[in-house]
Amino acid sequence: MSETPAPLHAGHRQRLKERFLASVRAEAPEGLQDYEYLELLLFLGIPRKDVKPLAKQLLARFGSVGAVLTAEPDQLIPITGESAAVALKAAAAAAQWMLREEVVGRPILGSWDRLLDYLHATMAFREKECFRLLFLDRKNRLIADELQQKGTIDHTPVYPREVVKRALDLAASAIILVHNHPSGDPQPSKGDIAMTRQIRDAALPLGVIVHDHIILSPTGYTSFKSDGLL
Repeated sequence: MSETPAPLHAGHRQRLKERFLASVRAEAPEGLQDYEYLELLLFLGIPRKDVKPLAKQLLARFGSVGAVLTAEPDQLIPITGESAAVALKAAAAAAQWMLREEVVGRPILGSWDRLLDYLHATMAFREKECFRLLFLDRKNRLIADELQQKGTIDHTPVYPREVVKRALDLAASAIILVHNHPSGDPQPSKGDIAMTRQIRDAALPLGVIVHDHIILSPTGYTSFKSDGLL
C-alpha cells in the first residue's frame, strides 16, 4: 500500500520556517512579507492546512499586521478559529510584555522613546477608542498602568473625578493620560483638550501632576506637553 503524499503546503511551510530562521540569524526579519509573518503564527494554531489565503484575508480585513495582532479575540475567532486566535494574541502579548519591561520601574521621563513604543504597540491599532492611565511615583517611575475605559469608534467617556480618585488610591504623584484615535488622525479634538484641562485642574490642588496626554494612531502620535496644550 503506497504512502499518502504530503500535502503541497507542507513543503511551503518548511521553506518559510527556514527563511524565517535565516532572517532571524541575520537580524533581518524584514525579509518576510507581512502575510508570511502571519502565516508563521497561524501554523501554530492550524497544523494541517494552507494558511496563506487566511493570512491575506486577515490583512485585508484589519489592514496591517499590527491591527491583526491587536484585534479583539471575538473579532479573530470567527475568521481563524480559537487555536489560531490564541497564537496571534500570544504573539501580541509577548511583544507587549517585552516593551512593558523596558518601562516598568524606570523613570518614565528618561525612557520616553521606550514608553512610546509600548503605547504604540498596545493602543495605536485598536478599532475602538480606549483611555489608558499611567500612574507615576515621586521619582516618575511607573507604578500602575490601567485601561480605564473602552468606548466606540470615536468616543470614550472619561470622568475627571474617577481619574483623580484612582491616583489618590495609588498614592501616585503624577499621571500620563493616553488614548487612541481609530480614525487615524492623532490631533486632539476640542473635547480632548477640555477634558485634559479638567483633569489637570482637579488633580493639581491634591498634589497630582498631569505630565502629558498622548494621543496615538497607526500613523503617529500627539503629545499635549510638546504641543503646548498643558
